[in-house]
Amino acid sequence: MRFLLLYLLYAVALSVGLAIAGLRTRRSAAPAASAAPGAARKSRQRVLVFGATGATGREVVRQGLERGHRVTAFVRNPAKLTQSHPDLTVITGNVHDRSAVLAAMKEQDAVISVLGHHAYYALGQPQTRATQNILRAVESERVGRFVCQTSLGIGDSAGRLGLLYTLFVIPTVLALYFWDKTGQERAIARSRVDWVIVRPAALINAPARGRWKAGDVGSFLVMARVSRADVASFLLDQLESDRYLRSTPGVCW
Repeated sequence: MRFLLLYLLYAVALSVGLAIAGLRTRRSAAPAASAAPGAARKSRQRVLVFGATGATGREVVRQGLERGHRVTAFVRNPAKLTQSHPDLTVITGNVHDRSAVLAAMKEQDAVISVLGHHAYYALGQPQTRATQNILRAVESERVGRFVCQTSLGIGDSAGRLGLLYTLFVIPTVLALYFWDKTGQERAIARSRVDWVIVRPAALINAPARGRWKAGDVGSFLVMARVSRADVASFLLDQLESDRYLRSTPGVCW
C-alpha cells in the first residue's frame, strides 16, 4: 500500500512537472471541428520534413506530395523511405549535424518536424537538441513556417491523454521522453520563427477519417486517440493557415 501511494504521488508530481515545463498558450475554449482541405489551398511550397521515415513522417511526405508541395525528406537511412515522386527529394544526414541541417534548409519555404525515437530512457534530451539545430537553420535561412509535433500530456494539456497514460504509461515508460518534448516546446517558444506546435493524442495506425477535433482537446479520464494520417493532414494544414500561429493545438478524434 505504501509503495502504491508513493507511486501515485510520483505520477501526479510528474504530471504537474510536465504541465509547468511545457508551454501554456491561449487557445479558444471550444474545440474546433476541422476537415482536411481539398482543392482550396495555397500554391505549392517547398517543405522540408524531419522524421520522414517514421509512421507519421511517411504520411506527411505522402500527403504533402498529394497536395502539390515539393517535399524534401531529411533522413538518416534512405532505405526506410520507399516512396518515390518527381517532387520528392531525399537528403541523407543526421539531425544533430548542424552543417547538414543548414545545408538541407536552403531554399525551403516551410519545415515540418515529426522527430521521435524508441530509446525512451535516453538521457541528454536528443529531441530538444535536434530541434535547436533545426531552429538555428530556420532562423538563418529565414524559412517562413516551422511546424513541430510534440504530444498531448505536457504544458496546458497535461493529463489530457487519459488516466491510463497519466498514471501508468508516462510515469513508467515515457517520463524522459515527454520531459524531452517539453524542452522542444521551450526551445521553439524562445525562437524568432513563425511556429505552430501540434500536440496529437495517442497515435494509432488507422485509416484517416478526414475529421478531427483541434484546440483544447483530450480527456482526463478516457484515452484520447487519433490516426497518424489525420495528424499528418493537420500538420500540413498549418502551412496554409495562421489560425494556430504561435500556439499549441491538441488534435484528437
